[in-house]
Amino acid sequence: MAENKTEIKIHPSITEIPKEKWNALIKPETVPFLDYEWLAALEQSGSIAPETGWYPFHFCLWKNSRLLAAAPFYLKTSSGGEYVFDYFWAEAAYSLGKEWYPKMVGTLAATPAEGYCFLCSPEMQADEATALILKAAENFCRQNGIVSLNLLFADPLWAGPLPGSGYTAWEHSHFLWENPGYKDFNDSLSIFSKNQRKNIRKEWQRHEEQEITIKIIPGDNAGEDYFKRMFELYTITNDKFIPWDARWVNKEFFLELYKNYRPGVAFVEARLSLRGGQEEGETIAMAFLVRKNRRIWGRFWGAYDDIKDLHFAVCYYAPMDWAIKEGIAYFDPGAGSSHKIRRGFKSVKNTSWHKFFDPVLEKLFKSNIANVNLFEEENRNALNAGLPFKKNIPPVK
Repeated sequence: MAENKTEIKIHPSITEIPKEKWNALIKPETVPFLDYEWLAALEQSGSIAPETGWYPFHFCLWKNSRLLAAAPFYLKTSSGGEYVFDYFWAEAAYSLGKEWYPKMVGTLAATPAEGYCFLCSPEMQADEATALILKAAENFCRQNGIVSLNLLFADPLWAGPLPGSGYTAWEHSHFLWENPGYKDFNDSLSIFSKNQRKNIRKEWQRHEEQEITIKIIPGDNAGEDYFKRMFELYTITNDKFIPWDARWVNKEFFLELYKNYRPGVAFVEARLSLRGGQEEGETIAMAFLVRKNRRIWGRFWGAYDDIKDLHFAVCYYAPMDWAIKEGIAYFDPGAGSSHKIRRGFKSVKNTSWHKFFDPVLEKLFKSNIANVNLFEEENRNALNAGLPFKKNIPPVK
């Protein structure tokens, strides 16, 4: 009889773990960026790999051949692609003669979205599985000179026990749009002040005046050319606006999604209209959405030319309109600027959790984090004070 053995194994690649075993741990509320197919696309494409500064260390709890829990981790020697900007902490550490790297990071790789958590089978209590994996990961860090363990963009429900495990919270902010049950896009504008309703209608309708059509293309209806074009446009945007930021996904990543993850994505496509709108011309811009149940996330965008207000229409208003028609409750537009506030996105809190294995770094972090969190809260409140609503709207929970 086989020994009834429970052990934690560290896997340097998601492909070492059978897809069906990993996905059996996924729950309806789990964010899509923890799905096996998404993680495999990142790794197999070489987007998230040692060559790009990401060293996968996936901690998995096995009982014989059964996978009971799993936690995607990455060893990092820089902070690129995390979207939790700890550069000022690194500079402070260096001023004290301490190294900030290497660090172990649990995160949704190259994805600024809340929802990171450990995956757990119904056979186990989630808190028990979390404690076992954290203990193994912390021991690994101590034994290998890794200075910290960091859990970024954590799912707030999953993260409940972390303070009792010695983790310290660092607060951040992201943007979120909520659909409480609008009848249509015009109904969603009813909460805005008169002037801003007028401005949004102008921005949303301008593409019609410019003889541009905008459509949502579900991934199941999109051919390989959509995925290739999205990479091309994403590259153009990086080159034009954020040349200092690395491209964390490559063309092969999009092709992997085409092969294995089409039902989970959608495209917002803008095309020129021909013959008075009777025919569709060439594609001029696209945005890339990820969908799961009643949530969508905006991930990538690009355009061949700068066209007035087209970014707002493709990246914000068309997804909102689609969300209302589809009964989608939440839209996370991705990282970006405060101009989202003027379009109805609220600034909401997310939290990362940190433990340090060097007493100097631990003191540095704990002595200053209260002021850092207060600054972030004040900034979040200041942004939300600028929401152009007719009346106070309760914050998104």
